[in-house]
Amino acid sequence: MSQINSNITIVILAAGASSRMGTPKQLLSWGDSTLLKHTIQIAKNADVDEIVVVLGAHCEIIAHTIEGHSISVIVNKNWDKGLGSSIAYAVNHILRIKENVDGVLFILADQPFVTTTYLRKMLNSFKHGEAKIIASAYDNGKIGVPALLDSSYLSELALLKGDYGAKFILKKHKDSLNLLSPDFENIDIDTKEVYNRVLKQ
Repeated sequence: MSQINSNITIVILAAGASSRMGTPKQLLSWGDSTLLKHTIQIAKNADVDEIVVVLGAHCEIIAHTIEGHSISVIVNKNWDKGLGSSIAYAVNHILRIKENVDGVLFILADQPFVTTTYLRKMLNSFKHGEAKIIASAYDNGKIGVPALLDSSYLSELALLKGDYGAKFILKKHKDSLNLLSPDFENIDIDTKEVYNRVLKQ
């Protein structure tokens, strides 16, 4: 299987406690799989060098369900500090284990409508050395993940804190921002109501 970019790492952010859901949403059924395993398969089909899954809350239960998937699973003990903490933890992990990386592509475990085709489109739009950020622009005006950032931004990502995610960096470097428009909705499955609704789609 050919690799689109052997020096790109995909990071799947799956550390949240799912407090509004009342149960770990990473383990919610999706098709014949779970939300997290579905996301892992979408990422694996994109043919990148490495996939890192960041766990936090309920890590032992969740990790047991994804054994044998040929991915790196790391646990952010400070997951409760927010999404920025998990991004920073993942980036620091990547910087420790890889001698070189061209970029990092971030996706969430609760965006099941993201497709491999879209991830490949993002990867094909990326050219290392241009210091570009490729992010997703949705019909509702929101800009966010999936987002692919050149390695020149890793030092900033490694310092993120709190629950701001990478939006601060996207705004700071807006002149280097390239936007792609997904052909799917920007749906984060945070409640049972949303989950039940999207199951019917």
